Amino acid sequence: MSVNPDATLAAAGLSRGRRRVPKPPPSVPKSSPPNTPRRAIPGIVTIPAWAAHPWLTAGFSTRQGGLSTPYAAGGPPEQNLGYTPEDDPATIIAARHRLVTVLTKSRKPVPDLITIRQCHTGIIQRVDTANLPLTTPDGKAALRGDALYTRDPNLLLGILTADCVPVLVADTRTHAVAAFHAGWRGTLARIVERGIGTLRRDFGSRPQDLIAAIGPSIGACCFAVGEEVRHEFESQFAYAPHLFSEVYDSDPIREKYPMLFLTARAPGHSNLGPQIHMDLWEANRRQLLDASLRPSAITLIKHCTACTRLSNGRRKYFSHRAEQGFTGRMLSIIGTTEN
Repeated sequence: MSVNPDATLAAAGLSRGRRRVPKPPPSVPKSSPPNTPRRAIPGIVTIPAWAAHPWLTAGFSTRQGGLSTPYAAGGPPEQNLGYTPEDDPATIIAARHRLVTVLTKSRKPVPDLITIRQCHTGIIQRVDTANLPLTTPDGKAALRGDALYTRDPNLLLGILTADCVPVLVADTRTHAVAAFHAGWRGTLARIVERGIGTLRRDFGSRPQDLIAAIGPSIGACCFAVGEEVRHEFESQFAYAPHLFSEVYDSDPIREKYPMLFLTARAPGHSNLGPQIHMDLWEANRRQLLDASLRPSAITLIKHCTACTRLSNGRRKYFSHRAEQGFTGRMLSIIGTTEN
């Protein structure tokens, strides 16, 4: 005779228990991948895509965390790195030394920092260890031009900006590096494109081995230019129409009362109308592409020096245009720090 276990348990006032399925152990969090971005360095904008090259030192300074007060407007000291008339040269020397020390992780000895007397040209200067120092007796740059390049290790090249475009280039095979100061005049002179050609001529650099970064500078959002600038670029670059746009200022009074702003001038001769804005980032990116760099090898920081602000509302960068010339300078640095 078969026995029904459920009936037997029910007669005794019991019920069959359910087997507990043990819960799986909590998952162990995976370790961070090796390409996790490095911790931010105060006062410096780094290039995460370049972290795979430990021999390469590069970064763009901001105006935060420095020693200068002339442009701080009562706020905390700022990181002015240019020998401006309003600042103490000793303060600039100390600020530059501190920036280099942080960028190179306090390695000894501190690499030489080479800058250039910028003059908005297409002049490119080579730097060699055998020709150092390249400074005047007061510590300022002796070389004149708007670009520096070298293949010697333990040298840092620096470009000063306060709206103009800093472009840093490195050769991952030969370890040659270059720094460019590309305002609209330098961009018109094709300083970046010509600089890549100089690396190819002097060091045998191949475009497929080059990486580039376009740093913080005035964006198309804020860079208004005259009609003559557009004409200059249109006469030399087939892609010039893509570099310019017309921007109308939003004026609620003019929009509500347009008759108040009518003039007797002939059409096209009034000072009213759109502003012409130029995209210097794209202009220099196009030059890198024309020099045969891979699009994926070009990093754009996309920070406008004229309008990028911190959470407290203060400017993150110095801007010559936004501050009507009374401003400091940022320093863009690149070099090799090999033993």
